[in-house]
Amino acid sequence: MRVSSLLCVIPVLLLLATGEAVAHAMLDHAEPRVGNKVASPPHAVTLTFTQKLEAAFSTITVTGPNGQRVDAGKPSVSGNQMSVTLKAGGAGTYHVNWHVLSVDTHTTEGNFTFQVGP
Repeated sequence: MRVSSLLCVIPVLLLLATGEAVAHAMLDHAEPRVGNKVASPPHAVTLTFTQKLEAAFSTITVTGPNGQRVDAGKPSVSGNQMSVTLKAGGAGTYHVNWHVLSVDTHTTEGNFTFQVGP
């Protein structure tokens, strides 16, 4: 009887472990796209995640080619999307750092770059 009980518990544990991995808000896509090159500086950076976000605890910072921050204030959050407007910047590499809290209380963070220029 012990082996049959264990065989019943294993699928439940696997299901719980899989549910935990899916419970984090992961970056699905961004605009400008991660690692992409765009011709002119964008007016905003928009990130879309796999889960809804808590606006009060989710942030984006963007630095321009000169290392100065070009994000213009607090990001706006709507469902699973977060965006921040940008101040004017020039050609070069932009660095985007994000930290989010999903509605199920899990935090994730990450960063990426995109290029501006011809």
